[in-house]
This record gives sequence, structure tokens and C-alpha cells, in this order.
Amino acid sequence: MSDVKTIRVNDYDTAYVEAGKGEPLVLVHGSLCDYRYWTLQLPAFSAAFRTISVSLRHYYPERWDGQGDDFSITQHMRDVVALIDALGIAPAHVVGHSRGGHIAFRIAQNYPDRVRKLVLSEPGGALDPNLSPHAAEVNKRFEPGSFQTQAEARIRAGDIDGGLQIFVDAVSGPGAWERTPPLAKQFTRDNAITLLGQIHETREPFRREAAQAIKAPTLLVLGGLSPPMFGLIIDALAAAIPKAQCVTIADATHTMNVIKPAAYNEAVLNFLRA
Repeated sequence: MSDVKTIRVNDYDTAYVEAGKGEPLVLVHGSLCDYRYWTLQLPAFSAAFRTISVSLRHYYPERWDGQGDDFSITQHMRDVVALIDALGIAPAHVVGHSRGGHIAFRIAQNYPDRVRKLVLSEPGGALDPNLSPHAAEVNKRFEPGSFQTQAEARIRAGDIDGGLQIFVDAVSGPGAWERTPPLAKQFTRDNAITLLGQIHETREPFRREAAQAIKAPTLLVLGGLSPPMFGLIIDALAAAIPKAQCVTIADATHTMNVIKPAAYNEAVLNFLRA
């Protein structure tokens, strides 16, 4: 992977890696990840685009203590927008995964002039009832006592791997943590404390008017073996975002870009080049 760079945005030293030339492409990771999450995408994407993989505020390489009130979707959205502006790359293609997909959605909603094309890979978040009849089914996953609360309790008690297993298995399916390669497990451990911030953030649900406000051509990516919750979210967004299309990565779970990198890279590149 390319050398890590830092840039000061919103009074924070943001770490990122960059490779390639051409139209700018910004990669936004999800929970428990950092710029390294896109390691299997960077060579393919940078062959066609100026590709920038960012570590969000308080994620690795920072060693955060879990204190403060600046860990939120809104703060991370503003940080990515500030990064785009500081690098002078607007409008950029923006690709987000999971929680990073939610951040990418909010960038496209609130800063449409910064986004050329949008890729949402299983964006995570609650659904407003005006967007989907399945809102209650999805939203119960985010209620107190959910897997996130249980994972937080384990991590606070010092059982890092126990908390990560609860979280990863809930998101990607039973046994996912056990199947995670050792190096990827270490990446996740490096960011375990960020769950202490995430569990307390206020995340606005996806609403119909917000989805309809997205004008950028949008690709919604689903893993064929992912938990049903993500399919319900993608179906709801696909019906409301004006220029949306969907693709399913066969035989892949939530981390489809890691499980099936070649298929994921092809799907995203085909969309961005069209």
C-alpha cells in the first residue's frame, strides 16, 4: 500500500493513502476499519482513478481513548467533505461501505456538488417508516440491548475479542469472526475502542426525502449471503434514490469487497466508467 499521508481538516490530522491518476475516487470505510480496509481495491481502482482511502476521525492510526463528543456520522461526513475540499478534488466519486456507506449517503444528500458518482455497499442505518414497510424489522437491530450494546459491554470489560466476535457475527453472519484472517482481525482490534463512540452516536434514519435528494448516479451493492437486514435497506433506498441501480456480489457476505474482491472491483469499476 502507498505511504500514509496526513492533512489537517476541521482541526484534526486526517490520515489517508493515495494512488493513481485521473478522476478522483474517495473510499470511506465502515465500523472497526480504517484506510487499510480497501487494500484489495486500491491496485484495481488506482489503475483508472486517483484513489484516496481515508481513515475517519479516531480510527487507526490514532489510538483513541473513547473520550469526547466528536465521534458521529455528522462529524465524519464533514471531515470527508473537508478532505475533498482541501485536496481540491470536487466532484469526486465516493464509495462507502457499511457505516461508511451511511456517511457517503449523507455527503451526497447534503453536499451534492462534491459527488460525481456514489457507491453504497450495504449502507448501515435505521429506516424511517415512510421509506419502507420493513422499518420495524430493520430498526430492532439498533435498539438498546442489541448486538452493538452487547459488544460494547464486552469491550469495556476488557474482552476485546469477545466483543468483536459479537459485533462481526451479527453484521456478517454466524462464524464470521472465526473465519476472519489473522491480519484482518488485527485491523479490527486496532479500532475496537471506536465502538465505544459509535454505540452512543445519534444516527438519523434513512428517510424518503433524503434519498430523493440524492442526484448523483448511485450503485447499491449487496452481498448475496449477507443478513436479510441489508437487503431490506438496499431495496428501500433503491426505490427512492432517483438514479439508483443495484448489483449483488454472489457468494459474499457483508464484507463483499474482501470476500470477493475481483467481483466487487469489477462491479464498481463498470459503474464508475459507464
